[in-house]
Amino acid sequence: MSMQDPLSDMLTRIRNAQMAGKPNVDMPGSKLKAAVAQVLKDEGYISEFSA
Repeated sequence: MSMQDPLSDMLTRIRNAQMAGKPNVDMPGSKLKAAVAQVLKDEGYISEFSA
């Protein structure tokens, strides 16, 4: 099954993990997701990420 909107999937995974009290989220990576994660980190929404 192909993913139609990987960015929405990333944000949904982060939101679901936060609501469940999980400290980490695993997901398939891409350059776009890494760029968005960097912005989220710069703005203080997430503490860290690894690409």
